Amino acid sequence: MAETVDRMTRAGNYVLGLMDDSERERAERDLETDQSFRDAVVEIAERMHVFDHMAAPEKAPQDGWKAIQERLSAMPQMRAAPPEIETAEPQPRLTFGRRRSDIRPDTPRPPAVPIAPHPAAPRWAIALAVGLIAAFALGFVAGRSSLSLPSTLEAQGR
Repeated sequence: MAETVDRMTRAGNYVLGLMDDSERERAERDLETDQSFRDAVVEIAERMHVFDHMAAPEKAPQDGWKAIQERLSAMPQMRAAPPEIETAEPQPRLTFGRRRSDIRPDTPRPPAVPIAPHPAAPRWAIALAVGLIAAFALGFVAGRSSLSLPSTLEAQGR
């Protein structure tokens, strides 16, 4: 995979003319001998062929920028907001570590929210917790008893 990426990068550099003379000569030798490099160069050249069909700068209209501006201003996102919509001033966020002197006196304080303890856990959650504890305890007991099993067999002489 890395060889393919390196080959494609090298082919792209050759097609775009980004190589110095020694690299270009080596690439031209490889074009004669290496089929995979030749295929990579042909593939890159075919991809770059799309750019040949683009309009040349002398064929571009002189008022191209004006046409772009007109098309952008015609988009619904670019229209101005209706004047009856007023934006409300954002409420300042209270952060930890804030001093009372940082709070502006004209800013209304948010209402106090009482902190209530968590409601009691539902019965299914309690049953699930008890079941999990029982399963782990049973697994622990079974594991402990299986560790002592070989010593019991040795004591019987087997």
